[in-house]
Amino acid sequence: MAAPGIVMNSNHQSNYKLSKTEKKLLRKQIKARHTLLRHEGIETVSYATQSLIVANGGLGNQVSRNQLLPVLEKCGLVDALLMPPNKPYSCVRYKTVEESKKAYDTLNGKEIVDDLGQKIILYLNFVEKAQWKELGLQALPPGLKVIEEIISSEDEKMLLESVNWTEDTDNQNFQKSLKHRRVKHFGYEFHYENNNVDKDKPLPGGLPDICESILEKWLKEGFIKHKPDQLTINQYEPGHGIPAHIDTHSAFEDEIISLSLGSEIVMDFKHPDGMTVPVMLPCRSLLVMTGESRYLWTHGITPRKFDTVQASKGHKSGIITSDVEDLTLNKRGIRTSFTFRKVRQTPCNCSYPLVCDSQMKETPASFPESDKEALQLEQDYVHRVYEEIARHFSSTRHTPWPHIVEFLKALPSGSLVADIGCGNGKYLGINKELYMIGCDHSQNLVDICRERQYQAFVCDALAVPIRSGSCDACISIAVIHHFATAERRVAALQELVRLLRPGGKALIYVWAMEQEYNKKKSKYLRENRTSQGMKEEISNDTSVQELLVKQLPNVGNQDSAHSVSSINDLQDGGCNSRNVANSKLPIHTNRTSFHSQDLLVPWHFKGNPGKDKRVEPFGPLGSCDPGPVFHRYYHVFCEGELEAACRTLSNISILQSYYDQGNWCVILQKV
Repeated sequence: MAAPGIVMNSNHQSNYKLSKTEKKLLRKQIKARHTLLRHEGIETVSYATQSLIVANGGLGNQVSRNQLLPVLEKCGLVDALLMPPNKPYSCVRYKTVEESKKAYDTLNGKEIVDDLGQKIILYLNFVEKAQWKELGLQALPPGLKVIEEIISSEDEKMLLESVNWTEDTDNQNFQKSLKHRRVKHFGYEFHYENNNVDKDKPLPGGLPDICESILEKWLKEGFIKHKPDQLTINQYEPGHGIPAHIDTHSAFEDEIISLSLGSEIVMDFKHPDGMTVPVMLPCRSLLVMTGESRYLWTHGITPRKFDTVQASKGHKSGIITSDVEDLTLNKRGIRTSFTFRKVRQTPCNCSYPLVCDSQMKETPASFPESDKEALQLEQDYVHRVYEEIARHFSSTRHTPWPHIVEFLKALPSGSLVADIGCGNGKYLGINKELYMIGCDHSQNLVDICRERQYQAFVCDALAVPIRSGSCDACISIAVIHHFATAERRVAALQELVRLLRPGGKALIYVWAMEQEYNKKKSKYLRENRTSQGMKEEISNDTSVQELLVKQLPNVGNQDSAHSVSSINDLQDGGCNSRNVANSKLPIHTNRTSFHSQDLLVPWHFKGNPGKDKRVEPFGPLGSCDPGPVFHRYYHVFCEGELEAACRTLSNISILQSYYDQGNWCVILQKV
């Protein structure tokens, strides 16, 4: 139920007592206004204009253009409706200010039903004008093509009916359902544990007979160049997807083709520099990947029930652009893909050695051989990165971890506690009965602490300017894994012990190599989905979607060990990745298990690097104009490694050692 004009008609508020419902609406509206300003850089105004921001009325909230536009048009002639991809808001521009005021009065607090049947409430605020960047036309990744209507609807029906998902599980072509899809293999079985095939063990029967004639036809007509000998059939329910990946170079030849049946889908292709190109794959279309698109670009399907598509194009193939005046939602159906490949019999010698498993094996990982090299690595891939991403990093660090809160709450009242590597000060205000002080190497993160009225200063965690034996407790959360040698990690632990008084305790958290422990996957692995790009894409705005009442699952929240596989080479020093190509440290792939203890973890930055720079309203939009990608150095700890490092210290006793959602943790006491 709307409460007309309760904010704008402020002149009458002195003589009009707001009802309980109206007060609640006012609070929500003001909260939406502050959230838009803080996280999106969208500044609302206190006077009527032609343009309104509609909080909760966005594609990111499962609200389609066809659903929202009729609601807005009841209040007047809509000049433009701008709906950025993956955002929980939209912007409407009316022909006149009077029509805009009517919408403000009528629709504020209005309840509508989204495309999933869930109720959401709209909150409207005036803006001076809607601004967004016009993005240049994009091209498909080199070597990629989509051929529409390559088979008839009759052939589609025949292919779908040929797949028996209920056959005997002893059949060698049958594979138990993966977490998000049903799978069958023909020709060769694809082993997901190592992303490869056993070339010496072909499956009996080869490819299905029904496929042979279709492949021969495609060869004859020039759609494909090689006849495949391996087939993977996947069935995707709406809301399911597949993580971004590159088909293993050493397993398959250059040409990879995929036939989409049953329903259309948007597939995201991502270049290592961060550029993401969403491509519509219509029903009965053939995707052909060769060259750069096959070897260098990742491809994946974001798990969601609706795709953002262009309203004017319908289900035609092509790139989904960021034309905010032409975007809407398309509900997914059950899609079955027939992906054909040719098994490679010799090592891959492609032109992309940085992502080629055949060629990477020839070059061992590079680790610092001296303290000087370690310092330089930390400077380039830790300190510089956090200085650049501080504001964005802080926006993803808002929920304290329960076991850390428990540690702080259990300390005696009046204890002096130091948070070494305090970041944005998330833990500095947990227990008001403590005297807490924080320090961090990043000036920009310390500035955020001070803005929040916390006591914090800049220093090196190996040389904290606090008197020895003066702290009752210390915490070090997700810090020590950033030191590049074992000696420096032990030195960081020793510094914590130096600060403690006898009997004082320290709590230490580091990322774990084991992201699956006691047969349970960490939250990091359980939330396996592609970014966003990032959005680590993805819809990377945890805070915005959290505060605007309705939200999508956050693919970008980077608590614990979150990353996306990418190598960036941006200009102007806004990214540390120019040296990544020269570094032989492996780059971690998002939401997967760690395969190396020393590695680079990408951070997909949203907005403009640097302190206090806001994201321009409505631009850059979506995944088509990504921000820079920064790479952070990590040493992930194996089970027992943190405890063993602590035992090298003198005058300490380990009180507790445990595993907490992808982290190894130790509580030690100075004796």
